[in-house]
Amino acid sequence: MRITLDRIGKHFGREVVFQNVDLVLASGSRTAILGPNGSGKSTLLQVIGGAIIPTQGSIAHHLGNAVVPQEEVYRHIAIAAPYLGLYEDLSLEQAVEFHARFKPLLPGIAPKDVARIAYLEKALHKQVLHFSSGMKQRLKLALAILSDTPLLLLDEPASNLDAEATTWYRDLLRQHIGQRTLVVASNRQAAEHDLCTGTIEIGEYKNSGS
Repeated sequence: MRITLDRIGKHFGREVVFQNVDLVLASGSRTAILGPNGSGKSTLLQVIGGAIIPTQGSIAHHLGNAVVPQEEVYRHIAIAAPYLGLYEDLSLEQAVEFHARFKPLLPGIAPKDVARIAYLEKALHKQVLHFSSGMKQRLKLALAILSDTPLLLLDEPASNLDAEATTWYRDLLRQHIGQRTLVVASNRQAAEHDLCTGTIEIGEYKNSGS
């Protein structure tokens, strides 16, 4: 998926989160949005994903030569983020199957494989509500990375992960990113975005002269 941002800006009241963002994220590119906490990384990530409407400017998503209608963008995106919840009243098995009904998994990956890949097979019949924060994060990442979508968005993916789980995340992403477009929002933790080849410094879009 190719995404074109044309003079994008987002304001909340008088607060300017960012403005004058002119970017083209090429199909298959791997880009990190970098900046400290509270700088607007997550907001820009959600604008790129079509979940937040910009205050100014325009954004277009392309698959091949076709423009994806704005109301259809969500079908082509997988995202893992701290602010997005899971289906906590469901068991792990039910949650993965429910997810797969709306976001098909990569070829060769079955719902039962997700639990194994995320080292959660012993919790297959356990309610997600009772998972630790690290278990929930591994599940979020596995669901996003293993979904068959052309755009993958990851917001601070190493949140709630210890060193071993962070290594697991990097290996999982490396194995399954394929030719998808990847955007990672990070507060400069190299382990979160070291597969990215391009960077966006969110601070460069804070001033009117950017």
